[in-house]
Amino acid sequence: MTTQRDAAFYMADIRSKRPTRRRAVAVGEFLPGPEAFATVIERRLPKGDALVMAEIAGLQGAKMASMLMPLCHPISLELVRVRCVPVPERHAIRVYCECALEARTGVEMEALAGVNAALLTLYDLTKPVEPALAISGIRLLFKEGGKKGLWVHPDGMDEDERGHYQPRDLARLDGVPCAVITLSDRASAGEYEDRSGPVLVAGLRKLGADVDDIEVLPDGIDPLAERLRALAQQGVRLCVCTGGTGLGPRDVTPEALRLVADRSVHGLAEMIRSESAKHTPLAWLSRAEVVQLGAMLVFALPGSPRAAQQCMDILAPLLGHALAMLDGRPHA
Repeated sequence: MTTQRDAAFYMADIRSKRPTRRRAVAVGEFLPGPEAFATVIERRLPKGDALVMAEIAGLQGAKMASMLMPLCHPISLELVRVRCVPVPERHAIRVYCECALEARTGVEMEALAGVNAALLTLYDLTKPVEPALAISGIRLLFKEGGKKGLWVHPDGMDEDERGHYQPRDLARLDGVPCAVITLSDRASAGEYEDRSGPVLVAGLRKLGADVDDIEVLPDGIDPLAERLRALAQQGVRLCVCTGGTGLGPRDVTPEALRLVADRSVHGLAEMIRSESAKHTPLAWLSRAEVVQLGAMLVFALPGSPRAAQQCMDILAPLLGHALAMLDGRPHA
């Protein structure tokens, strides 16, 4: 008699994640000691130029990450750069591996695999002249992309590392006054708890925004149009509405936005549909809308919590840049 057991390990299911531009840089050090250090950097090792071979090995190691680690997703790397930087004052060689691509999963393991392969190659080529070698300080320096944006290792980076790699975070909305409005007859009547609005509030506050206006209104054109005009006059810069963008008879949020709009922002609306469709084909049934009202941008997003979160992830990298353009300020 046999008993079937669930596997004790799983490859992460990333099918529902949205492809984004991702980058990771890993670092580690090779410590050959004073005499061997000079031999390495002067390229006098018996087996050949260790620095050049280490960079080649790092490239190969990054590409083979999924073969070395069983649960690591095979990915199509678009960039791998390996650097070996001598540090004479410590007789060390600092090795960096930078990996980048656009995908549903990150490239941290590829960067770490590249660093390890380069360090082991330095070790292998140096051991004929000095067996007392050490490898130290292997870690992820930083990663960027995905819905979480920039992450930097707690040990930080020095000025040279920041200057060379220029890590980029999501454009912040620090201090920007924002509003979130949920459009729902049932939620406004207290028949069920609004769950989409809080998702948007959390996403905006994560970017540093001041979200003081949080409301639930019944479906309808006039109440929403009146409220949008008032918020624009109060100096609110971003208003994100959720609900009322479908094909039902009471789904009239886009009509309210068009009633008050100074200009439509068709590109952002189409991007919301296109990127959301990577999660579900039902996104093409959404009438998501984006308009400009004075100095305020207004977004009409779908009403489900999951769709609200997806749309927030899609828009987060662009909101700060959109406001900069609206103000005529330079933007990256």
